[in-house]
Amino acid sequence: MSKSAKGGAEIPEGDYEKGKKIFKQRCSQCHVVDSLATKTGPSLNGIIGRKSGAIEGFAYSAANKNKGVIWERQTLFDYLRDPKKYIPGTKMVFAGLKKSDERADLIKYIEVESVKPPSA
Repeated sequence: MSKSAKGGAEIPEGDYEKGKKIFKQRCSQCHVVDSLATKTGPSLNGIIGRKSGAIEGFAYSAANKNKGVIWERQTLFDYLRDPKKYIPGTKMVFAGLKKSDERADLIKYIEVESVKPPSA
């Protein structure tokens, strides 16, 4: 377990391989993590420590740009539960991952992959 989430719950460590599978099934249609390319959604490469709405040239919603959140384990964990609740007005159509283990797995995968040098 890692640091506490809001309300005292702890974020599970996460499983890279399970997160890779979730990313492929649920995220890769709109996002990449291993390059700087954008698709329907912005690249997630280097997302850890980045401010929301900060990729130059990507057409973010005003809500995403104005949220001003710094993406870290905790903020991603909260956001991925229900993106539209976390950032009302976001253009992201993803309904979220209700299971905390799935969110933790996905975050683990993104953490590992987004710190590698981008491929393009």
